[in-house]
Amino acid sequence: MRTYAIGDVHGMVYLLRRLISRCLQDGRGNALRFVMLGDYVDRGADAKEAVQQLLHLQKKRPAKFICLRGNHEALLLAASEDAAAEQQWLRNGGAATLRSYGVEHARDLPAEHLEWLKTLPTTHDDGLRLFVHAGIDPGKSIHQQAEHDLLWIRDRFLKDKRDHGRFVVHGHTPLSEGLPDLHPNRVNLDTGAGYRGPLTAAVFDGVSARPIRFIQAVP
Repeated sequence: MRTYAIGDVHGMVYLLRRLISRCLQDGRGNALRFVMLGDYVDRGADAKEAVQQLLHLQKKRPAKFICLRGNHEALLLAASEDAAAEQQWLRNGGAATLRSYGVEHARDLPAEHLEWLKTLPTTHDDGLRLFVHAGIDPGKSIHQQAEHDLLWIRDRFLKDKRDHGRFVVHGHTPLSEGLPDLHPNRVNLDTGAGYRGPLTAAVFDGVSARPIRFIQAVP
């Protein structure tokens, strides 16, 4: 089994399509699984197309295409239910998503898309690796994590060098160099697609917890 974990898309659907194509070519002859690390919307121009693409792929092959929730999906969902929360979302890139959908408010997004976003889990554990959007609270067991930390944590997790019981695969914190950030206990795959950087996939096999290589789609 080859697993391809893909970092923060942020509406850059042409990079997403290109990267998935390269991963499929790379994995020919193997059983494949994709794990998306969240943040499909905001900042980039094509959030609607990105969500539609991922929704379609997951519905077609749910066991082979796992989509996690990111903090931007959480912001969007909160904005769809509360006007005050919508202002916070707009300050964090939500306006680009509204333009992509051609609507004025988050509550006006297609019901199918909103319902799909609500179903997204916050983690995926394959026994070797924990896939999550932002990271984990290093002071807690991976089975005792709060949703807020899974979606939002940064410094306490990023600076911690301990073994967490799983190799942690995450995004959330954009890397200005456009390259994945690999450590003994984790890898960050947010290489800044939402800021005109590349979109990155880490390739994993069924033996080693760490990635065996990286694949990128570059603007």
